[in-house]
Amino acid sequence: RRWTRSVAFPEKGRIDWIEGEVEVDMSPEDVNTHGTPKVAVSGDIRTLIEGSDRGVVLSDATRMSTPAADLSAEPDVIVVLFESVESGKVRLVPKASRQEGRYVEIEGPADLVVECVSDSSEDKDAHRLKDAYWRAGVRENWLIDARMAPPALTVFRHSSRGYRAAPVRSDGFTPSSVLGVAVRLVRLPARAGLVRHRLETRPL
Repeated sequence: RRWTRSVAFPEKGRIDWIEGEVEVDMSPEDVNTHGTPKVAVSGDIRTLIEGSDRGVVLSDATRMSTPAADLSAEPDVIVVLFESVESGKVRLVPKASRQEGRYVEIEGPADLVVECVSDSSEDKDAHRLKDAYWRAGVRENWLIDARMAPPALTVFRHSSRGYRAAPVRSDGFTPSSVLGVAVRLVRLPARAGLVRHRLETRPL
Protein backbone atom coordinates (compact mmCIF):
# COMPACT_ATOMS: atom_id res chain seq x y z
CA ARG A 1 0.00 0.00 0.00
CA ARG A 2 2.93 2.34 0.64
CA TRP A 3 4.24 1.41 -2.81
CA THR A 4 0.93 2.34 -4.46
CA ARG A 5 1.20 5.85 -3.02
CA SER A 6 4.85 6.34 -4.02
CA VAL A 7 6.30 7.85 -7.21
CA ALA A 8 7.69 4.41 -8.06
CA PHE A 9 4.23 2.92 -8.60
CA PRO A 10 3.45 2.32 -12.33
CA GLU A 11 0.99 4.74 -13.92
CA LYS A 12 -0.55 2.05 -16.14
CA GLY A 13 -1.80 -1.46 -15.53
CA ARG A 14 -4.07 -3.15 -13.03
CA ILE A 15 -2.02 -4.10 -9.96
CA ASP A 16 -3.71 -5.90 -7.08
CA TRP A 17 -2.55 -7.53 -3.86
CA ILE A 18 -4.56 -10.67 -3.17
CA GLU A 19 -3.74 -12.84 -0.18
CA GLY A 20 0.03 -12.40 -0.21
CA GLU A 21 0.56 -12.10 -3.95
CA VAL A 22 0.95 -9.16 -6.31
CA GLU A 23 -1.11 -9.69 -9.45
CA VAL A 24 -0.36 -7.53 -12.48
CA ASP A 25 -2.47 -7.22 -15.63
CA MET A 26 -0.99 -5.04 -18.36
CA SER A 27 -3.44 -6.16 -21.06
CA PRO A 28 -5.11 -3.38 -23.08
CA GLU A 29 -8.78 -2.85 -22.33
CA ASP A 30 -11.20 -4.35 -24.85
CA VAL A 31 -13.43 -1.47 -25.90
CA ASN A 32 -16.66 -3.40 -26.52
CA THR A 33 -16.49 -6.13 -23.89
CA HIS A 34 -14.86 -4.24 -21.02
CA GLY A 35 -14.78 -0.50 -21.64
CA THR A 36 -18.36 0.23 -22.67
CA PRO A 37 -20.09 -2.08 -20.14
CA LYS A 38 -17.94 -0.71 -17.32
CA VAL A 39 -18.74 2.90 -18.18
CA ALA A 40 -22.43 2.14 -18.71
CA VAL A 41 -22.80 0.34 -15.39
CA SER A 42 -20.87 2.96 -13.42
CA GLY A 43 -22.91 5.77 -14.97
CA ASP A 44 -26.28 4.12 -14.43
CA ILE A 45 -25.43 3.13 -10.84
CA ARG A 46 -24.24 6.68 -10.21
CA THR A 47 -27.64 8.00 -11.28
CA LEU A 48 -29.30 5.73 -8.72
CA ILE A 49 -26.89 6.20 -5.82
CA GLU A 50 -25.89 9.83 -6.14
CA GLY A 51 -29.30 10.86 -7.42
CA SER A 52 -30.82 9.63 -4.15
CA ASP A 53 -27.99 11.20 -2.10
CA ARG A 54 -26.90 7.83 -0.67
CA GLY A 55 -23.20 7.76 -1.53
CA VAL A 56 -20.66 7.89 -4.35
CA VAL A 57 -19.64 5.72 -7.29
CA LEU A 58 -15.95 5.41 -8.14
CA SER A 59 -14.26 3.83 -11.15
CA ASP A 60 -10.81 3.20 -12.61
CA ALA A 61 -7.74 3.26 -10.38
CA THR A 62 -9.61 3.83 -7.11
CA ARG A 63 -7.93 1.56 -4.60
CA MET A 64 -9.87 -0.35 -1.96
CA SER A 65 -7.82 -2.02 0.76
CA THR A 66 -8.97 -4.28 3.57
CA PRO A 67 -5.97 -5.41 5.65
CA ALA A 68 -8.00 -8.03 7.55
CA ALA A 69 -8.71 -9.77 4.23
CA ASP A 70 -5.13 -9.33 2.94
CA LEU A 71 -6.53 -7.41 -0.02
CA SER A 72 -5.64 -4.23 -1.87
CA ALA A 73 -7.30 -3.92 -5.28
CA GLU A 74 -8.68 -1.56 -7.89
CA PRO A 75 -12.17 -2.82 -8.81
CA ASP A 76 -13.72 -1.70 -12.08
CA VAL A 77 -16.53 0.05 -10.16
CA ILE A 78 -16.90 0.80 -6.43
CA VAL A 79 -20.00 1.96 -4.55
CA VAL A 80 -19.46 3.53 -1.12
CA LEU A 81 -22.49 4.63 0.84
CA PHE A 82 -22.29 7.65 3.15
CA GLU A 83 -23.55 5.55 6.05
CA SER A 84 -20.55 3.21 5.72
CA VAL A 85 -18.11 6.11 6.10
CA GLU A 86 -20.10 7.81 8.84
CA SER A 87 -20.30 4.58 10.86
CA GLY A 88 -16.55 3.97 10.58
CA LYS A 89 -16.97 0.81 8.52
CA VAL A 90 -15.05 2.52 5.72
CA ARG A 91 -12.22 5.01 6.16
CA LEU A 92 -10.90 7.50 3.62
CA VAL A 93 -7.10 7.42 3.48
CA PRO A 94 -5.63 10.92 2.96
CA LYS A 95 -2.85 11.87 0.56
CA ALA A 96 0.67 12.14 1.95
CA SER A 97 0.27 15.93 1.89
CA ARG A 98 -2.62 15.60 4.38
CA GLN A 99 -4.54 18.29 2.50
CA GLU A 100 -8.10 18.54 3.72
CA GLY A 101 -10.55 16.65 1.53
CA ARG A 102 -7.84 14.91 -0.55
CA TYR A 103 -7.93 11.10 -0.41
CA VAL A 104 -6.18 8.33 -2.33
CA GLU A 105 -7.63 5.10 -0.97
CA ILE A 106 -10.73 3.47 0.49
CA GLU A 107 -9.91 1.37 3.56
CA GLY A 108 -12.54 -1.15 4.51
CA PRO A 109 -15.22 -2.98 2.54
CA ALA A 110 -17.13 -1.04 -0.10
CA ASP A 111 -20.85 -1.71 -0.24
CA LEU A 112 -20.70 -2.95 -3.83
CA VAL A 113 -17.91 -3.75 -6.27
CA VAL A 114 -18.20 -4.59 -9.97
CA GLU A 115 -15.72 -6.57 -12.03
CA CYS A 116 -16.00 -6.85 -15.82
CA VAL A 117 -14.45 -10.08 -17.01
CA SER A 118 -11.75 -9.95 -19.69
CA ASP A 119 -9.80 -12.74 -21.35
CA SER A 120 -6.82 -12.12 -19.08
CA SER A 121 -8.77 -11.71 -15.82
CA GLU A 122 -11.45 -14.41 -15.97
CA ASP A 123 -9.98 -16.72 -13.33
CA LYS A 124 -8.97 -13.86 -11.02
CA ASP A 125 -12.35 -12.10 -11.22
CA ALA A 126 -14.44 -15.25 -10.84
CA HIS A 127 -12.45 -16.89 -8.06
CA ARG A 128 -9.55 -15.17 -6.27
CA LEU A 129 -11.00 -11.66 -6.22
CA LYS A 130 -14.49 -12.90 -5.48
CA ASP A 131 -13.21 -14.86 -2.46
CA ALA A 132 -11.19 -11.85 -1.32
CA TYR A 133 -14.15 -9.49 -1.59
CA TRP A 134 -16.19 -11.90 0.51
CA ARG A 135 -13.47 -12.07 3.19
CA ALA A 136 -13.32 -8.28 3.14
CA GLY A 137 -17.06 -8.05 3.84
CA VAL A 138 -18.20 -6.44 0.58
CA ARG A 139 -22.02 -6.70 0.61
CA GLU A 140 -22.46 -7.26 -3.12
CA ASN A 141 -20.02 -8.33 -5.82
CA TRP A 142 -21.24 -8.02 -9.40
CA LEU A 143 -19.57 -10.07 -12.10
CA ILE A 144 -20.18 -8.94 -15.68
CA ASP A 145 -19.23 -10.95 -18.76
CA ALA A 146 -19.97 -8.90 -21.87
CA ARG A 147 -17.98 -11.21 -24.14
CA MET A 148 -21.19 -13.13 -24.77
CA ALA A 149 -24.55 -12.12 -26.18
CA PRO A 150 -26.64 -11.32 -24.27
CA PRO A 151 -24.17 -10.09 -21.64
CA ALA A 152 -24.21 -11.89 -18.31
CA LEU A 153 -24.62 -10.02 -15.02
CA THR A 154 -24.41 -12.05 -11.81
CA VAL A 155 -25.18 -10.38 -8.48
CA PHE A 156 -23.38 -12.15 -5.63
CA ARG A 157 -24.67 -11.45 -2.11
CA HIS A 158 -22.55 -11.77 1.00
CA SER A 159 -23.52 -14.64 3.28
CA SER A 160 -21.92 -16.37 6.25
CA ARG A 161 -20.51 -19.07 3.95
CA GLY A 162 -19.33 -17.12 0.96
CA TYR A 163 -21.15 -15.34 -1.81
CA ARG A 164 -24.48 -16.61 -3.06
CA ALA A 165 -25.79 -15.67 -6.50
CA ALA A 166 -29.05 -13.75 -6.28
CA PRO A 167 -31.82 -15.50 -8.21
CA VAL A 168 -32.73 -14.15 -11.63
CA ARG A 169 -36.45 -13.36 -11.80
CA SER A 170 -38.73 -14.58 -14.56
CA ASP A 171 -38.52 -11.14 -16.20
CA GLY A 172 -34.72 -11.47 -16.48
CA PHE A 173 -33.96 -8.95 -13.71
CA THR A 174 -31.86 -9.70 -10.62
CA PRO A 175 -32.57 -8.00 -7.27
CA SER A 176 -29.84 -5.84 -5.73
CA SER A 177 -30.24 -5.13 -2.03
CA VAL A 178 -27.62 -2.37 -2.13
CA LEU A 179 -29.29 -0.46 -4.94
CA GLY A 180 -32.81 -1.30 -3.83
CA VAL A 181 -33.91 -2.24 -7.37
CA ALA A 182 -33.70 -5.22 -9.71
CA VAL A 183 -31.15 -4.91 -12.54
CA ARG A 184 -30.46 -6.27 -16.00
CA LEU A 185 -27.58 -5.47 -18.36
CA VAL A 186 -28.55 -5.16 -22.01
CA ARG A 187 -26.45 -4.76 -25.14
CA LEU A 188 -27.65 -2.12 -27.57
CA PRO A 189 -27.25 -2.46 -31.36
CA ALA A 190 -23.73 -1.81 -32.57
CA ARG A 191 -22.99 1.30 -34.56
CA ALA A 192 -19.74 2.08 -36.39
CA GLY A 193 -18.24 -1.03 -34.79
CA LEU A 194 -18.97 0.17 -31.26
CA VAL A 195 -21.18 -1.79 -28.88
CA ARG A 196 -23.10 0.10 -26.22
CA HIS A 197 -24.59 -1.24 -23.01
CA ARG A 198 -27.27 -0.09 -20.57
CA LEU A 199 -28.17 -1.13 -17.03
CA GLU A 200 -31.94 -1.40 -16.87
CA THR A 201 -33.77 -1.33 -13.52
CA ARG A 202 -37.16 -2.34 -12.17
CA PRO A 203 -38.72 -2.18 -8.70
CA LEU A 204 -38.00 -5.05 -6.33
